Amino acid sequence: MTTANGFHGNRAMPVLRRCWTNVGLALALVLRPARFRAPLPATPRQFAIGAGVTLLVIVITIVLFDAAVVRAVMHAPRWIIWPFDQITDFGKSGWVLWPLGLLFLALAALPDDRLTKVSQAVLAAVMVRVGFLFLAVGVPGLFVSIVKRMIGRARPLVTGAVDPYAFSPFIWRADYASLPSGHATTAFAILVACGTLWPRARTALLLYAVAIAVSRVMVLAHHPSDVIAGAVVGTVGALMVRHYFALRGLCFSVGADGALHQFPGPSLRRIKAVARELLAP
Repeated sequence: MTTANGFHGNRAMPVLRRCWTNVGLALALVLRPARFRAPLPATPRQFAIGAGVTLLVIVITIVLFDAAVVRAVMHAPRWIIWPFDQITDFGKSGWVLWPLGLLFLALAALPDDRLTKVSQAVLAAVMVRVGFLFLAVGVPGLFVSIVKRMIGRARPLVTGAVDPYAFSPFIWRADYASLPSGHATTAFAILVACGTLWPRARTALLLYAVAIAVSRVMVLAHHPSDVIAGAVVGTVGALMVRHYFALRGLCFSVGADGALHQFPGPSLRRIKAVARELLAP
């Protein structure tokens, strides 16, 4: 954590205090005023059109497809359902947020005063990327966790029948928290966030996101319209977090044309050099 980025290290400072101090400074960086100007990914008119089209697609899916798909899944052979049953839990946000959160705290607790300026910059860059991934997945996930309970749509078969129109707003129960799908939100947020930092992994990430979204329908945890809504929220939410970071010069920059560009990430060789410095007697 470099002085230029606002981080501070002191070998005499207890580990917890050092961690707390660096986390506070990291939050200050994230919450600082925007340093650049860049147009939003969509104009208000484009956003309104996109929201309208998305809502129309969801309504059409509810009316024409949700009940039919649920009935088809109910009669599907077990061998078709089994693979989706094995992978569906890998769409839980905890698989991503807990490791990222713990990694961020561990990085914040490192005694960086023994590092060179270059190594401090490398460590700061890693922390910024970890923070970006955490927020890009966590923010849309938190949004969905609240909104889905306000909408109060019943999960498939909760009422004892195939009824895609069963809604009980503000009931705040897990069995009435179907729309949007939290797993689909997480999967597509991961697709956008990780795909932004590692473009070569986008194909594998897309396959993962689609598999998780389909699995939620196949295990009768969600209707098709639920996963469509979750995919949209996860995608848009991660893009908005990326835009927020870029305006503050964190992990991304804003070009002269207003386009967002990723800062070059630290190489594996640089990261190994940091580790060697930290482990040196």
